[in-house]
Amino acid sequence: MTILVNKETRVLVQGITGGAGSFHTRQMIDAGTTLVAGVTPGKGGQKFDDKVPIFDTVAEAQRQTGANASVIFVPAPFAGDAIMECIETGMTLAVCITEGIPTVDMLKVRAFLEGSKTRLVGPNCPGLIAPPIKQKLGITPHQVTRPGRIGVISRSGTLTYEAIGQLTALGYGQSTCVGIGGDPVGGMDFIDTLTQFEQDDDTDAVLMIGEIGGTAEEQAAAFIKDNMKKPVAAFIAGATAPPGKRMGHAGAIIAGGKGTAAEKIAALKEAGVKVSPTPAELGKTLVSAL
Repeated sequence: MTILVNKETRVLVQGITGGAGSFHTRQMIDAGTTLVAGVTPGKGGQKFDDKVPIFDTVAEAQRQTGANASVIFVPAPFAGDAIMECIETGMTLAVCITEGIPTVDMLKVRAFLEGSKTRLVGPNCPGLIAPPIKQKLGITPHQVTRPGRIGVISRSGTLTYEAIGQLTALGYGQSTCVGIGGDPVGGMDFIDTLTQFEQDDDTDAVLMIGEIGGTAEEQAAAFIKDNMKKPVAAFIAGATAPPGKRMGHAGAIIAGGKGTAAEKIAALKEAGVKVSPTPAELGKTLVSAL
């Protein structure tokens, strides 16, 4: 079993005809993803690469193809509406890759999510990949993955790939890898994803990658201490970030002395989590926690 997706997941891509959308759609198809439709308003009736039907709306694509998950490559000014279109049509999963969505738009999305059956991954994320069932929803390079029993959660896209690559090189495959994104307002967080992994019989341990800013990692540490029976290893990016400088993601902001790497590392260690000292030791730290 994997989390969030399964063999019955049928994927559509919003923004399939754009530069990023078209490139990564081809990558998803190459990875084995069950990709059944694309959505670009005004281009309904066409086909992507003469194979994937394109529709004007998510609702129409869903009716015609049975799509139940969406990957969103829509430009930032329109991405909030694209997410809400998924929620309105009852998609079980929306994965938003788009970076730079206005915070006010995401606040509207969060309100729209309440009471819905849609799970949102992102925005500003690499999406997710489940190597055992060859379902890739996003931009994670499937070439570095390997089917296995280690779950990966990360706020950082590139460190997600690094973690997967290290695990694969050490002979440890992955069950599901989820990039939750680095924006201050988003969908699933560490606790949501850790809960899924704890309940997944085919995940034996979890590698969690956080970063400076916010309190998500401290909250995750408390959750791990009280609820996780499976081993968890972690890394916190940004320990050497200079004071007063914005580093990377919009959510990587230390305010009022809170959200520092030191605080997060201390909370995780107190919860029994093994913390990698450097990005180069992500895989080895996870293995040492088994």
